[in-house]
Amino acid sequence: MSYQNWAGNYTYGATALIEPESVEQLQQLVKQHTKVKVLGSGHTFNSVTDTDGVFISLRHWNRVLELNEEQGTVTVEGGATYGELCAQLSESGYALHNLASLPHITIAGAVATSTHGSGSSNVSLAAAVQSLEFIDADGELHIFHTGDDEFPGVVIHLGALGIVTKLTLRIVPAYEVRQFVYENLAVVQLEQHAEAIFSSSYSVSLFTDWQSTSFHQVWTKSREQDGENYSGRADFYGATPATTPLHPLPDMDAQNCTAQLGEPGMWFERLAHFRMEFTPSAGKELQSEYLMAREHVYEASLAVHRLREQLAPVLFVSELRTIAADDLWLSPFYKQESVAFHFTWKDNWEAVEQVLPLLEEALAPFHARPHWGKLFTVPAKKLQQQFEKLPEFQKLVQKYDPQGKFSNTYLDTYIRDRS
Repeated sequence: MSYQNWAGNYTYGATALIEPESVEQLQQLVKQHTKVKVLGSGHTFNSVTDTDGVFISLRHWNRVLELNEEQGTVTVEGGATYGELCAQLSESGYALHNLASLPHITIAGAVATSTHGSGSSNVSLAAAVQSLEFIDADGELHIFHTGDDEFPGVVIHLGALGIVTKLTLRIVPAYEVRQFVYENLAVVQLEQHAEAIFSSSYSVSLFTDWQSTSFHQVWTKSREQDGENYSGRADFYGATPATTPLHPLPDMDAQNCTAQLGEPGMWFERLAHFRMEFTPSAGKELQSEYLMAREHVYEASLAVHRLREQLAPVLFVSELRTIAADDLWLSPFYKQESVAFHFTWKDNWEAVEQVLPLLEEALAPFHARPHWGKLFTVPAKKLQQQFEKLPEFQKLVQKYDPQGKFSNTYLDTYIRDRS
């Protein structure tokens, strides 16, 4: 039996899928196999999670283990998705600080690849981790907490260190969000007002296909402390409020999108772009994303716009979001207030593969870092130069998986020290 990722663009090389029922059984499986990886929600678009050995499924390891109100944390098993956690957390009066666009991805997988959500002052999803537990290549169990020397290195681990069995996340009191969509924001507004635009609400996304000099949609997700933006604005830097719910793709029905037009709802019903009850089918799309210092957002937008003719045949939509800096070693936001340029491509890898080098060359002056779990063609040496803490991470790999039990071609190419 063959296994594919969510989008169907990648077929894994795993020879079997095993579902262990206990930590002890999982430890034994790791010991007895020479190559092993975890199969999560499959929402990566490249080979970072591949193996030519066996897949371990933690799909049924999805329990909320502990809600610690005194410490402000929640502990979940390694197979839990954000969707499974959110409703339970909200019922208890608590929330996460942020969510990704889709709530269907596993928490452990999102953390391992530095998936981020958005918000000018919001750190990535990985930066909410307070402790994690994983099994190394010898089957030994390790627990890491904030403050431990190795903690900033093991959180975003790309599956190179071991199998995560549980994570503890920071939580906050539950909150309501209102979502407004505005249409036709001129790109030139970013020249003088980028910081004001992205900090106007708790989370802000700009959507475009780069064919015009405007972003066709701006999605704002506001909390009460966002002032006038919580009630909506008649004018958003020249963009006008939408009068009906919209999908980021103009020709798509908005029924699967989270509620708009300022209808208040709980945090987990608004922070994602798509409704919790809507399960995306195999996507028939490809994705890339590049992350750079926020100060470059206007110049980078102009650089991408100059490629509009090359982008037109292959691009569905592009999204710009901001993310706060963190101190995690393999984070694209390591000590850098960042902006993300996300690209949702048509399901045509041969065509996309021709465009990516042009896009990466255009973004090179801004030292753009590719998202670990999406499609890119950046050479390994150039990518490695973007992460100053990579040598320290390589020492962790040598310590916890010296023989490469959790490795694959991707990790051998971009991460492991081959010297």
